[in-house]
Amino acid sequence: MRVFTILGPSHAGKTTLATALAAMEGPAGKRQDVAGVAAVQPFTFMDEDWAAIDIAGGTETLAEAGPALAASDAAIVCVPADAGAAVLAAPYLRLVEEAGLPAFLFVNKIDATQDRAADIVAGLQAYCRHNVILRQVPIREGGTVTGAVDLISERAWHYEEGKASSLVKLPSAMLAREQEARGELLEALADYDDHLMEELIEDHAPLAAEVYDVAAKVVQHKDLIPAFLGAASHGNGLHRLMKSLRHECPGVEDTSRRLSVRGNAVAVGCLGDQVKHLGKTIVVRALGGPVGTGDPVGGASLGSLTALAGAVPLQPGSLGLAAKSDHLNLGSFYTASGSTPLPGWALPRAPSFRRIVTPQHERDDVRLSAALERLAEIDPALQVEQHPESGHALLNLQGPLHLRRVKEVLKRSFAIDVGEEPVPPALRETITKTVSHNHRHRKQSGGAGQFADVQIDIGPGARGSGFVFSDVVKGGAVPKNYIPSVEAGAAEALAAGPNGHPVVDVAIVLKDGKHHSVDSSDFAFRMAGKLAVKDAMAEAGAVLLQPIMKVQIHVPSDYTGSLVPVVSGMKGQILGFDSHPDAAGWDVFEALLPTAAQDDLCTALASSSRGTGWFTTQFDHYQEAKTEDFAPA
Repeated sequence: MRVFTILGPSHAGKTTLATALAAMEGPAGKRQDVAGVAAVQPFTFMDEDWAAIDIAGGTETLAEAGPALAASDAAIVCVPADAGAAVLAAPYLRLVEEAGLPAFLFVNKIDATQDRAADIVAGLQAYCRHNVILRQVPIREGGTVTGAVDLISERAWHYEEGKASSLVKLPSAMLAREQEARGELLEALADYDDHLMEELIEDHAPLAAEVYDVAAKVVQHKDLIPAFLGAASHGNGLHRLMKSLRHECPGVEDTSRRLSVRGNAVAVGCLGDQVKHLGKTIVVRALGGPVGTGDPVGGASLGSLTALAGAVPLQPGSLGLAAKSDHLNLGSFYTASGSTPLPGWALPRAPSFRRIVTPQHERDDVRLSAALERLAEIDPALQVEQHPESGHALLNLQGPLHLRRVKEVLKRSFAIDVGEEPVPPALRETITKTVSHNHRHRKQSGGAGQFADVQIDIGPGARGSGFVFSDVVKGGAVPKNYIPSVEAGAAEALAAGPNGHPVVDVAIVLKDGKHHSVDSSDFAFRMAGKLAVKDAMAEAGAVLLQPIMKVQIHVPSDYTGSLVPVVSGMKGQILGFDSHPDAAGWDVFEALLPTAAQDDLCTALASSSRGTGWFTTQFDHYQEAKTEDFAPA
């Protein structure tokens, strides 16, 4: 069985394409929907077994595309026949190139376009490091695309509704355009084949069979990306696409070699889901040999395995559904004795959308923690941690749609309803002036009393310095063994300032003090240090600090200019932008932005980049905030 992944922007017709390809030669195998964002469609073509992995559109689903591509022999990027919409395919073209997979472009809905095929390809080329080359040119009648010419065989085909295209004579009006496009194709292929280059130089007409072989070689070596035309909803252009896949798509042996660089892989996880009454399920693809129920995979025995096509044990290349195998997690390839993470390109991008979730019913509190842990095992894009202030679960996600899917699975598979709320910014406090303060802690309640007297200076420190403590005590006014207790008390006081937030960037100097030979103790000096700092901060005038993050926004260059008003409107500071060193047509836009604006950036970026951009963040520094911007804790 050979496997390919279909991906592309929303509404490009990916599912229609997968369904149409599967129905070309009789009834298809059973379609397996996975996690609401992907499906596996097995089928046969020319007596060979195939499977298409259909990934839903939208950049929030790219996390699912990574493991699917890692388990695939090739990728089809399905794009609409609209030159102006080429930018929408940029994230998918970038991922496919990072994956190093043989890739095919399918320009869908070609019957409904008025754009030239060359213009559509030129638009896509802006986002590809590899050369995109047309393998077909459209035949137009009265401005409508009615067929296509194969540029290798030079055969013309007329589209037929819902069935295979019919062979027709090449229209004379098409001859010049066909010859021009064929020449461009042959020149592109000749760059990778010396014999073909010699034939072109000597003005010899190469045989179609030879050109097909060269085309297969350059695709398998990931040198070029061929572009095909069609309309999946009408069954047009599908046969030529599948014939090219059959001839040019490598087999599971190549995929196994690619994944076994760091180990002897026997299988790889493609997709994961949580199914009610069945539990965690992983779609696996056998790589190194037959894989069956009870075989060692990932360091333990497979509990249950169902073939998606054919029978168990799975033969190399076949797909199956593994259940009752809790040791298998998505995002890894499996050897017999353990698991190894997939390459970096197959792992999800850093999450940029955060939410605190709480169960609607208190009885579900413990169950929610266990359920989220299970979901993280099948969803590498989901990161779960505990919010340090509230103690509730904190989800790090790809975006709002990802959150919606997580909530739906919690309700459907675990019967847990959850509420969600934004993560409040981690505000801090500091002081703006230096003050001196003396505090005497004295308590007598029978027996040994408590006595400690401290005199401190407290002042603002350098931004980012945190808490700096020192002492200049002379003459043993405060014995050395009590000085650490004063420091501990000061640190305790800084845990919550006048506004309830941790205090940072202060310098405290212990100047003097007094002690009692009987009543002084570590506890007494700790309390004196704590209360002295609290009183001094009230005099020093506390101000709020908000966290500032450094943001790196990855966006197609067409949308870079639109980010300037977006960042400025969020009170951010623009640092600049530059072309991405490895991704064609992409810029990396850098800015400093208040953490409180992160959710707004997620929404605004989706709008301004039409869902193509994403960003990463890291803490940079704290800066003073206006008190009216944030309510005290």
